[in-house]
Amino acid sequence: MQRRRFVSLACQTAIAGAWPAWALQASAQEGTTPGLTDQAIHIASSVPLTGTLVGFGQAVQKGAGAAFAEINAQGGIYGRQIRLHLVDDGYDPERSVANIKNILQERKALALLSCVGTPNNTAITPLIEAAGIPHVAPITGAASLRKAQQSVFHVRAGYSEEVISLVQRLVGMGLKGIAVVYLDNGYGRELQGVAAAELQRLEATPAAELALEVKGDNANAVLQALKQARPSAVLLLTAGTSSLSMIQGIKQQLPGVLMAGLSSTIQGLKLDDAASGMAVTTIVPDPNRGKNGVVRNYQAAMQAQGEQEFSQGSLEAYINAHVLAYGLRLAGKEPTPARVRAALSSIRNFDLGGFVVSYGATPPFVGSRFIELGIIGRNGRFVG
Repeated sequence: MQRRRFVSLACQTAIAGAWPAWALQASAQEGTTPGLTDQAIHIASSVPLTGTLVGFGQAVQKGAGAAFAEINAQGGIYGRQIRLHLVDDGYDPERSVANIKNILQERKALALLSCVGTPNNTAITPLIEAAGIPHVAPITGAASLRKAQQSVFHVRAGYSEEVISLVQRLVGMGLKGIAVVYLDNGYGRELQGVAAAELQRLEATPAAELALEVKGDNANAVLQALKQARPSAVLLLTAGTSSLSMIQGIKQQLPGVLMAGLSSTIQGLKLDDAASGMAVTTIVPDPNRGKNGVVRNYQAAMQAQGEQEFSQGSLEAYINAHVLAYGLRLAGKEPTPARVRAALSSIRNFDLGGFVVSYGATPPFVGSRFIELGIIGRNGRFVG
């Protein structure tokens, strides 16, 4: 009953870890634009292709890859093909820093796209700002990263808005004992602070506030603490494979307890019946329903690459890639990092087909406030 009430209230792209020698030689020449040759525009991203958040990296690979393949098949950007290079960081901020330093020092890319993770982006953003390289759509909604940066262009809505929407809905349903489980890193601790503040504002006392290790090593201890707290609902401020272990554990050990989470909580996971009925937010339209033009285009682009499974994560990456491509077009036939930054900051009401991106004249640059609420159905898909 609570779950029902919640809803009612509620031509080819190169993707690789290394750059071809001719591209490095061309971009390393003094006076040339980094990542730009007569034939191609090179874009880079530091993402987890291994580790607990591997699904996030795979989503960027598939979604952005499909978008750039679609654009390249139509002639690219002023005749240049877009080449996307993904470099693995395993969700380790130190590896992200090493990756970005290498990209900048070797002048390997004209722009960055969708580097993943709150702690990772916290670590690399000072390098990006100092270099002046545009970074479009980092995969994070952290408020701490939405400051007056000149080179970072967020697309997705923020985590704070997602958390507040969920807390308000849960409290509005009359649920008294809401437990909060958060990832024990910068991402999770920031969101725990947002949830705690909103619960306090609504005069609701959390049943428990529990830190889950990034790899989920203390999942059993967290589950035991939840059982002792006897909550009516659990708000999961987690991400990656540790989210799945919590979802499955709560379903088994606390049957009937309502679960709720952010878009990032379930991103990149292959969900099963254990997640059915889980309340979630999403920051893109439903990727499985072609009611919007952007979703229909995304599905066609994915299918053209042999991909038959659609997800919020790959749709987000598809959208992000098109925002960057639009900025590249606006920057003209001879783009530079400065021209791309200026072009991106000029974007107003860019409608991809039911999903609009618009930046203000001054930073912080945040393009979308799109948030929807729904649940996970028995097939593991988002139900609006």
